[in-house]
Amino acid sequence: MLHTYRKTATIQAEQFDGSKEMMSKYDIERGETGIGYYEYYLPTNEGNMAFLEGDWIATGIEGEHWAIDKKIFKRTYERVD
Repeated sequence: MLHTYRKTATIQAEQFDGSKEMMSKYDIERGETGIGYYEYYLPTNEGNMAFLEGDWIATGIEGEHWAIDKKIFKRTYERVD
């Protein structure tokens, strides 16, 4: 039977601005897309994750990081502090 679940843990997150400071903080690499903008690669527990400037970088309860598309982030998370 299908059930509905809600996440119970909070996360820390910040919106990626493309700065060298954030790239260094999260060990992010930048790549060319070939169509006039950059794609970035965030190392995660599952390997490198591609994302774009303006997307969010989340930090989980064990210090792990992952990227969340900015539109999905706005629909899924709300600020609690």
